[in-house]
This record gives sequence, C-alpha cells and structure tokens, in this order.
Amino acid sequence: MRRIIFLLSVFVFHSSVFAQVSNLVKQEAKKQTAYALELCKHLHENPELSFQEFETSARMAKELTDIGFEVSEKFAGNSVVGIYKNGEGPTIFLRTDMDALPIEENTGLTFASKKMADLDGKQVAVMHACGHDIHMSTWTGTLRTLVALKEHWKGTLMVIAQQAEEYSGGAGQAIEAGLFTKFSTPDYALAYHINPELETGQIGLRGGPVFAGVKTVEITVFGKGGHGAYPQKCIDPIVISSRIVSDLQTIVSRELSPTEPAVVTVGSIHGGTRPNIIPDEVKMQLTLRYFSEETIEKVITSIKRISANAARTAGVPEDKLPFVDVFEVNTPPVLNDDDLSAAVAEFAGEIIGKSNIIETQPEMVGEDFGKYGLTKEDVPICLIWLGSTSPEEMQRLNAAGEAPFPLHSPQLNPDYENTIETGISVMAANVIGLMNK
Repeated sequence: MRRIIFLLSVFVFHSSVFAQVSNLVKQEAKKQTAYALELCKHLHENPELSFQEFETSARMAKELTDIGFEVSEKFAGNSVVGIYKNGEGPTIFLRTDMDALPIEENTGLTFASKKMADLDGKQVAVMHACGHDIHMSTWTGTLRTLVALKEHWKGTLMVIAQQAEEYSGGAGQAIEAGLFTKFSTPDYALAYHINPELETGQIGLRGGPVFAGVKTVEITVFGKGGHGAYPQKCIDPIVISSRIVSDLQTIVSRELSPTEPAVVTVGSIHGGTRPNIIPDEVKMQLTLRYFSEETIEKVITSIKRISANAARTAGVPEDKLPFVDVFEVNTPPVLNDDDLSAAVAEFAGEIIGKSNIIETQPEMVGEDFGKYGLTKEDVPICLIWLGSTSPEEMQRLNAAGEAPFPLHSPQLNPDYENTIETGISVMAANVIGLMNK
C-alpha cells in the first residue's frame, strides 16, 4: 500500500506540474553544461589519490560557496558537506566522489592527467579512470541548475563531495563522524556512476541490488619448511595452498544455490624464496562479492572449513591450522530502494524518454554509496548508471565487434559533454520531482 500511495503521488505531480518545468530543466542544464565541462577538464587534468584529495576538496568547497551553500570543509577527512535551504520541504542528499586511481593515462586527451606527488613526495601516475571527474562536474552543474530554478521547488539540498570511494573509506568515515546527525537526516539519497556500456542520453536503473558487497580475506597457511630435496621431512604449505585454491572453487558452484550470486577470487598468493626451499608459510588474499549477509556468512564459513581440512589432510597439527583473517574494511551491497527507483524512472522519462531508461543487471563491482542506505536512519537510496559512450562510438564498436574501454582502463574515453548534460538534466529533474511530489 505504501508503494501504491508513493507512486500515485509521483504520478499526480508528474502529470500536473512536472511536464511544465521539464523544459526549463533541460534549458538550464544545457546552459550549465559549458561551465561543468570546463570544470571536468580541470579535474581530469589534476587528479588526486584517495585520502589525498586536498586541492580537489578545496575546489569543491569553492564551487559550493559560489553557489550559495553553507559549507563545511574537511569533514571526516577531505570530504566537503554543503547545505542549501529553500523553504519547507524534503531534504535530498546528493553525493559525488572525488578520488582518482594510481593509473598512468593513455588516452591522448589534450587535458590528460598530470602526475601528482604522493604523501612521500614521490611523483606517481594518477588518472580519473572511474569517472569521478564527471561525477563532480555533473554534481556541480546539477546544483547550479537547481539554484537557478529554486522558485520551482521547496526543501533542503544536503550534498557531499566525498573522499576515498575507491578505498571504501569515505562514506563510512562521514557516517561515523555524524553526517546524518550533525547536519540533517535526508528523505532520499541519490548518486551517479558512469557506465561506458550505455550510450550518452541513457541511464541505467533498477530497484534492489545494483553493486555487490565486497570483503577482503587473507589466508595464512602454515607448514614445516626445509630442503626441497627432502619433501618427506617437510609439510609443504604451497601444496596445501594449491589444494585450498582448487577447493574454494566449489563454494559457489556446489554450496550456494544457483540463484544466490557470489564471487570468490584468489587474487594474490605468495610463498617461498628459492626453488630448492620449502617455505614455512604461504599467504593468499581473496576478494569476495555478494548481495546478502546470509550468503557472505556461508562463504566465509566455507573458506575456514576448506582451509582447515586441507591442512589437516597434509598432517598440520591443530595449533598450526590456517589463519583466516576477514578484513574489517568492507563495502556493503548497493541496494536501491524500489519506490525511489520507480520515482526516478518517472521523472527521468520526462527528460530523456522512457526508451532511454535501461533496466540494468546487478554488477559484482563495489561502491561505498550503499553505506548511506544502511544507517539507523534507514534513508532510501538510488544509485543511477549514467551512460558515457556516444551513440556514434557505440555503433562503430558494435560494427567492429569491439567493446568500449571499461572503467579503470588507462584508455577510458567518455563522451564528456553529452554525458554531463544528460546527468545534470536528469538529476535536477529527480530533485525537483521529489521535492514537489
């Protein structure tokens, strides 16, 4: 019943008011795109790594100040929080991320990334290879559009330019520092992520799971080292580790339901120093992906059982069984609120047409935006995929049997201008629609 009432209220607003303001939104978004594009080029050319977004943070604070927001800099690190009050109404939270990746760019752009000095003073290659430059400039353009059209909505904009999304640290630190208590508790939370597999002018949307949860596990396998010529006098942790790696593959294929998605990947394995020495231990690091807490608990339990039994089979004593360390830092799944996603589809459809709203499938990559929806305040969230490859480029790639450069590629080449314009117009429409529903 709650969802029926919610959708009915959206429909009433959509039919009576929103159609009248949608053209204004598109016109203003087009006007703001020129500014946002130049900002994007500057941000792309001057990227900063996670927890080191010092200049980027200062620039985002300046943008908010210039628009008229109340600004709190260096919140829980380098994050910037802004509040814009425009009468009585809902509070809507908009997030952008700021950090770049340690990747050497290979795009040939005139505004290609420059190297930066890390905390040790060493010059390192850095690139906005995950679209955070577009996220920030679209976020800025959206806020400029909303302030220009403030006579068409009432409520409060609560926004954050967040540090360290790539390390899954920024959202959690902001929440722990009291984001939703020191400022305000939002009624809705929205964010974008670019998607090279979608064309510009399109958005990807779904209710429920969008991004997977991520956990990191380290397994230390103990053995009894010695000379490689006398294996009978040793307990070889490399052989035990090989058995563990092989048996881990049965967790998803044989212990989980086929309808219960999960990934178990061993991405790092290290042990030994010389070909003729059997080592005392081997360390493995795993990434786990999941959509439900029940699933990840099953996976971790199985990892511990498989590791222990592989060691027992090799004769490892009980006090030297493998140590399985589940890292504290983790990224929960991004679970879009069904009602909010349906409302976004209504408002976005008026701007870009319903045929350009693509129902996407859940992805196994991680995104810390999901943390904002898992606090005690129970804020409805919606993360929207923003198409970033031009239709012409997509057509060329399809004809050649090729695919767009993916996220985290040193050759990522979005269609910057059209991606930003679509992002501004759709997000501004979402906010105005939700403010007035």
